[in-house]
Amino acid sequence: MEAHRGAADRGSGVPIGSRTRFGLASVTKMFTATALLSLLPDPLRDLDTPVVDLLPARLRPVELHPGVAVRHLLTHTSGVADYFEEETATEDWVAEFAALWSERPVYRVTRPTDFLPLFADLPPHGPPGSRYRYSNAGYILLGLVLEQLTGTDYRQAVAERVFAPAGMRETGFPAADEILPDLATGHLRPRAPGQPWRSNVFAVPAVGGPDGGAFATAADLDRFLTAYAEGRVLAPDLVAGALRPAARVDGETAMGHGVYLLGEGTTRSFGAVGADPGVEAIIRRYPGPGVNTVILANVNDCAREIDALVREAVTGGAV
Repeated sequence: MEAHRGAADRGSGVPIGSRTRFGLASVTKMFTATALLSLLPDPLRDLDTPVVDLLPARLRPVELHPGVAVRHLLTHTSGVADYFEEETATEDWVAEFAALWSERPVYRVTRPTDFLPLFADLPPHGPPGSRYRYSNAGYILLGLVLEQLTGTDYRQAVAERVFAPAGMRETGFPAADEILPDLATGHLRPRAPGQPWRSNVFAVPAVGGPDGGAFATAADLDRFLTAYAEGRVLAPDLVAGALRPAARVDGETAMGHGVYLLGEGTTRSFGAVGADPGVEAIIRRYPGPGVNTVILANVNDCAREIDALVREAVTGGAV
């Protein structure tokens, strides 16, 4: 079943349709993790390989703990300081995230290396493995590792290792200045009554990278979840390992290898969640009934409420 409401672009009045490609924000991290895991066991030896053995000094934080391994980056337990600390963000996080790009214009942030000046000189929060602490910077480092080990750029590596085997033909990393069909505009609410809605073009990097910013249709995300679950993107043993809890996020959520694990038993699901200014995305796979759910929005403050209703419908009210 598929349903869509609202405008893909408020200025032109183009409605959202089945071919509309939405920004995915941090759902992209699951693609990064999947591409990285596909390198096991060669050219990546194992997940306990220290990052200092994979990245030269110029491509890592100055004070990177020598014990930080790939596993810690995947599970947000590295202790690496982030360029946007979500734990300390306020309710006005949309404006706070947009403010990052006032000194460093978004059009200058197009490659994983462009993010390094935002966090490379920051001291770590603590030793690796101590606790879960969400880190966009950790996934930037994973993207750099992916580039080093594949010898190609991040976006090409993900396209070849994730999008192609999953059959995701409408998924990619369009730049903000590319005029392409079926792209949803990220909408920011008016600053005050009577003022216009705005696009998020100055509030997010100009092109997506390892920590967020891919675009996809709902149908492509459905294909990805199915291919992932069936072992067609990663080998089944790697999928099984990715879906084992590695860190506790909160009372009902755990972190696997780049995958969020929610609930237990018949209500169990896995997937990813993302939010940027003007973007929200939640994807889940419910292994019990074999159901995928995809919620995409080009405005903030709606996806989680819809996800709660969908979860209740899928699990028969058992959540």
